[in-house]
Amino acid sequence: MSEMTTSSMRPVRTLAVASGKGGVGKTNLSVNLAVSLAEFGQQVLLLDADLGLGNVDVLLGLKPEKNLSHVLSGECGLDDIVVTGPKGIRVVPASSGTQHLSQLSSAELASIVNAFGAINDPIDTLIVDTSAGVADNVLSFCRAVHDVVVVACDEPTSLADSYALVKILVNECDVDRIHTVASMVSGEGQGAQTFRTLDSVARQYLGVGLKFLGEVPDDRYLRKAVRARRAVVDAYPLSRAALAYRQLAGAISRWPADDELSGQVQFFFERLVSVSSDSQRVPH
Repeated sequence: MSEMTTSSMRPVRTLAVASGKGGVGKTNLSVNLAVSLAEFGQQVLLLDADLGLGNVDVLLGLKPEKNLSHVLSGECGLDDIVVTGPKGIRVVPASSGTQHLSQLSSAELASIVNAFGAINDPIDTLIVDTSAGVADNVLSFCRAVHDVVVVACDEPTSLADSYALVKILVNECDVDRIHTVASMVSGEGQGAQTFRTLDSVARQYLGVGLKFLGEVPDDRYLRKAVRARRAVVDAYPLSRAALAYRQLAGAISRWPADDELSGQVQFFFERLVSVSSDSQRVPH
C-alpha cells in the first residue's frame, strides 16, 4: 500500500444531495452549495454521482473531455477528468446516456476508490450529487456520507416520493442524519410547512426527526442562470435564490465537527464499496 499524502489525510466532510423525484432542484442545490462553500474559503470537490445521466458539467458550462467511464475503463486517471469550476471548485463529471454506470459492481466501485486515493489536492468538503429516486447506487452513496440532504417541494408527488426515500434511508440503510431543503418556495412560510409535513410523518411512522436546513425560493434568476449554464450565486449573486443558497452553505459550514468527521476523502469511497457489497449480499 502506498503511503498516503498529508493532504489526503485531512478531515473531509461528506454530504449527499438526494431527492425522491427529479425536477425539484437537486443538482442546482449541489452546484450552488459547492460554489458558495468555496466563497467561504473551503476547498470543495463536487462528484456528479448521477452516473448514467450526469449534468453537473452542463449546469456549469464546463466541457470535460473525459468522465468517470474513462477512469473505469482504464483509459485515464482521475486527475485527467477533474475539471475546475467557478470559485475554484473541482468537479468530477459523470457520463450521460451510459446505463452501465448506474449499476456499478463492487469491483468497479473499488477501482474508483483507488483513483480517489491518489488525489493530492486538499479537500474540505465532498458534495455528492446523486440521481433522483431510490436506486441502489443512490442508497449506497447516502449510506457512505456523513450527512444526507433531501430536496423536496410543496407538491404531492414530491412529498410522497421524499417520504419514500427517507423511509428507505432510515429502515434499510440506517441513515440517521437527514436534512431537508424545501425548494421552489413561492410563499412566506411554505418552506417551513413543507418541512413540517415531512417531519411529522417521519416522526409518526418512522420514529425519527428530520432537520430543517432551509429553503430556496422560486426565482426567475435561477432559471436565467440555468439557461446561461452558470451557478446563480456566480451569475446573479444578489438574487433571492443566490442569497438563499449562501445561507444554506453558511449553515453547513457551521455544522459542528464530530468524531465521524475524521476520515480523508478515500475513507468515503471505502465506505461506499463496503455498503455496496453489503447491499448486494442482502436480498431485496
